[in-house]
Amino acid sequence: MASKEQGKIVRCAWAKNDLAILYHDREWGLPQHDDRVLFEFLLLEGAQAGLSWDTILRKRDNYRAAFNKFDAKRISRYEQPKIDSLMRDEGIVRNRLKILSAVKNAKAFLPVQKEFGSFDRYIWQFVGGKPRVNRLRTLSQVLSRTPESDQMSNDLKKRGFTFVGSTICYAFMQAVGMVNDHLITCFRYREV
Repeated sequence: MASKEQGKIVRCAWAKNDLAILYHDREWGLPQHDDRVLFEFLLLEGAQAGLSWDTILRKRDNYRAAFNKFDAKRISRYEQPKIDSLMRDEGIVRNRLKILSAVKNAKAFLPVQKEFGSFDRYIWQFVGGKPRVNRLRTLSQVLSRTPESDQMSNDLKKRGFTFVGSTICYAFMQAVGMVNDHLITCFRYREV
């Protein structure tokens, strides 16, 4: 049942505009186990570094089109002409390091999938295979990194991933439901 405050649905305070509300209500914090979805969030969190998540949400459909629906095999084969094309694509963040990171991360993603049987099996090991449920009352209690995100970041970097610092990893963990950081007053807290 949705938390209500004077007849209004209570959400996490960061969900302020229509796009953020839709994302919050349908996706954020929902445990994800599909490798393509996990790869999408890993790349989008890296693209978001230094920007607002709202910027990435507005460009998300463009990212899906530009990056072949986050097909890691295809992205791993991108060569200079495709990278040049992406640098001209106004629908995405045109940062050369972030674009090159997407290609490098796709190349690192595939061996992890092969070694573990799935990226899902690999990535969820950092929380013991099940979501960590926090009991947060205010946004100020939300952490930006944890020992688990530190460990994930270090391991991803050893495997050749880039734009996977601990803060990016923790945001990824929140997005894909590895941690439930919905405030306890939020209607999604119990749902996810």
